[in-house]
Amino acid sequence: MLKRIAYITLFALTLTSCSDTLDDINENPNATETPLAPYLLTGTLKQSADLYWGSENNFNSSLLFVQHWAKIQYTEPDRYDVSNTSFTSLWNTGYATLITDLNTILNFPADQANSNYKGIALTLRSWTFLLLTDAYGSIPYKEAGQKVTPAYNTQKEVYTGLLEDLKQAQSLLNTANGTVTGDLAYKGDISKWKKLVNSLRLRIALRISDREPVLAKQTAIDATSDAAGVLSSNSDTFKFTYTSSPQQNPASAWFETRDDYRISKTLVDKLNELADPRLPVYAQLPSDATVGKYVGGANGLSNSDANSQGFAKTSKPGTYFLTSSSPAVIASYSETLFNLAEAVARGYISGNAEQLYNDAITASFNQFGITNAATIAAYLNQAVVKYDASNYAKSIGTQKWIAFYGQGLDAFTEWRRLDYPVLTAGPATVLDGKLPSRFFYPGTEQSLNGASYQAAIAVQGKDLLTTKLWFDAN
Repeated sequence: MLKRIAYITLFALTLTSCSDTLDDINENPNATETPLAPYLLTGTLKQSADLYWGSENNFNSSLLFVQHWAKIQYTEPDRYDVSNTSFTSLWNTGYATLITDLNTILNFPADQANSNYKGIALTLRSWTFLLLTDAYGSIPYKEAGQKVTPAYNTQKEVYTGLLEDLKQAQSLLNTANGTVTGDLAYKGDISKWKKLVNSLRLRIALRISDREPVLAKQTAIDATSDAAGVLSSNSDTFKFTYTSSPQQNPASAWFETRDDYRISKTLVDKLNELADPRLPVYAQLPSDATVGKYVGGANGLSNSDANSQGFAKTSKPGTYFLTSSSPAVIASYSETLFNLAEAVARGYISGNAEQLYNDAITASFNQFGITNAATIAAYLNQAVVKYDASNYAKSIGTQKWIAFYGQGLDAFTEWRRLDYPVLTAGPATVLDGKLPSRFFYPGTEQSLNGASYQAAIAVQGKDLLTTKLWFDAN
């Protein structure tokens, strides 16, 4: 035993004295000591798509809140019976992974990342912060990544700061500033990134429109008059296209092993009311062939009532969304057209709001493979679909809600902002008949950044699902 202890001691001393040598031996001569911008960009795009389209932030929360999907078992999230551990991935991945990696690109010297990489990184970082503030409200922004316990900024401060960041991103992006590789979204096409920047500026203009109309109008003018333009076709849509397992669409991966979601009855009823040809894209027929029609699951039911609807008698989300290579659409041409229509309706920019509204619906149809002109015209000519200039929020809000199917986080934000369609909480929900207005902050914020957290909620309001955020003025 004593001999064994002596050998262990000698070995430990040897390791200590030769640590520098071992470091040299274990160094991979083929590996870079610093991360490369193309790899960071590729990873960020993939992780962004997973975050946006994955279970925790999309089909197990925001898609339920806006009644695009419903739960047929394990219905707690659909009843809003959730806690401050329910929405952690948006916060944790947003800050610890996406923003951290994007900041790394932004801090690279010019020989490691040209200004186009930095413009893309600043665009993606702005988008990430936008998701965070839309969901939670006040968030760490100015001090994020700089301090262990960063202060929170109000939502107004975040939105206005992001507008400045996007201006800077636009100034960094130029086709003459070098090539970009690792871009799985736009394949290094800088002109498309510049269009995305302006489309995000327009998106934020409408986020702040009920609170800061003067700034909103100027932002809309600046975004739409910029020479780069905004998204101008479905080929400009910002999306991440998946391939096969393990690089597959998160919803596809989920449904390979589980069966606890259905398309919402609320949405099916609306699509039936409008004779909407997107219904067969958005939903599957029930597996019980005797049903013979699309049947949505009701939201906010108890587990037993949800189960009793029948697994074989209700419609799963459409196969378009559940195949391995289904794209994660993040910013669509259709959304940009709806935003242009609203900007015109608000008097921010000139144009024909009704035509832009019709074009937005058409772009959504085309996005989902519906291109027959007669089919589209018949839909647009229905009285229940025609643009109502006296209530643009209802027309745009309802059709944008339909077009956003699958994009839960942005559907949730726009539904809160425009207040259409009118949604009703399910019978077994736990918020006294109310629907959620935000996400809980992660519980770790209370324990690890308590002073900043307490200062934020003192201004914003209690850390409840029903606390309205600054942009949600109505």
